[in-house]
Amino acid sequence: MKPVRIVLLVVAAGCARIVAPPGGPTDRVPPVLLSTRPDSLESLPDFKGDVEFRFNEVVSEGGTPNFGLGTGDLEKLVLVSPSYRVPVVHWKRDRITVHPREGWRPNEVYRVELLPGLADLSNNRSKNGRVINFTTGAALPTTTLHGLVVDWATLHPLRNALVQAIHLPDSLPYNTVTDSLGRFNLGLVPDGAYIVYGIEDQNTSRTREYRERFDSIRVAPAQDSVGELWIFKHDSTAARLSTAAANDSLSLVLTFSQMLNPYQRLPADSVEVRLLPDSVRIPVLAILPKGQFDTLFPAHLTDSARARADSLKAREDSVRADSIARARQAAAIRIPGAQRRRAIELDTAGTGPLRTKPPLFDKLYVRLGAQLRPGSDYFVVVHGIQNTSRVAGLAKSVARIAVEKPPPDSLKTKADSLKVKPDTTRKPARPRTP
Repeated sequence: MKPVRIVLLVVAAGCARIVAPPGGPTDRVPPVLLSTRPDSLESLPDFKGDVEFRFNEVVSEGGTPNFGLGTGDLEKLVLVSPSYRVPVVHWKRDRITVHPREGWRPNEVYRVELLPGLADLSNNRSKNGRVINFTTGAALPTTTLHGLVVDWATLHPLRNALVQAIHLPDSLPYNTVTDSLGRFNLGLVPDGAYIVYGIEDQNTSRTREYRERFDSIRVAPAQDSVGELWIFKHDSTAARLSTAAANDSLSLVLTFSQMLNPYQRLPADSVEVRLLPDSVRIPVLAILPKGQFDTLFPAHLTDSARARADSLKAREDSVRADSIARARQAAAIRIPGAQRRRAIELDTAGTGPLRTKPPLFDKLYVRLGAQLRPGSDYFVVVHGIQNTSRVAGLAKSVARIAVEKPPPDSLKTKADSLKVKPDTTRKPARPRTP
């Protein structure tokens, strides 16, 4: 009977867990902020305590502790400005208290922001945040900076990007993050000029670190619109030529180690192409990005392919003209009481790619004045090529281009496979006997 008793004790111990009473309603509501201390837009010259956020229920402390390194779950949800250091954040069941690590300084404008994402014990996360603005003796602020952060590599707005506005001339930083559409509203902050940074905060440290992509712009006093911040990787070293290969019989494709300056257009004489081993110089007609290269030097088409493309284009133009005509006829019919729609709606939601700046690229195409020889090697040098940070340099390919012989013509006329073969099943005729 001993083994049976042991099994029963183990089962009983495993069942002894504290669970919610059965039959109760499931909590699906995120925590609600009831009050803050102090209230926003207060002037508190002798303020020494903590900023407090009080909720209607116990909130989650998170799985990562808050040690002042910026990696704690609650530390990631609180921004204290102006400060370059991670704030001190304490969890007190249904309250969160915050103060700057260096303490409150007199005659300053402070901005404490609680970001969306705070969870309760049922892991229901809030979708709204709260900002508290108060001063410790300075004049109340009136400026709000707003704008958009865009990832230049993808042409899409960047969510959860760090926005840091450096107040001039005292260099005090005021921070916030972008929403799901890449937009930000940083206010209220002191009046004056600012240098505003948009930063891809990869480790959520809420500070601009080495090798993180960013963009910056100077905002004049009394200006509230920052505009668009197009973040990209800043590199002080010039771009190198990684590979060079044949694009077709009259062009080369060059791949660089960095994204290039999309506004730069190099002249043809900035590229040297030499045939090895005699270093015979090959004339260069142009060096362009792919879009412009395909426009100026379209791929070769046969007469039948060109005729087919022309017919498809004519058919597409006809369909487009017909659809435009029907749309105009439909727009001419005015329904009483209905408002007329705009013909073109701007993409203000930030869901599609932006075209304010040209896309980035790391490839250039070189058009040659002579055909590439099959089985030969070429050496390429590009002078004055600029990366996205506009750092210019000399790019040389250390790998030579080996142009292989063209494959045999697959359209070459082959032997007729349908030719009638001799009948091997037919018996040979017997010779006649005299």
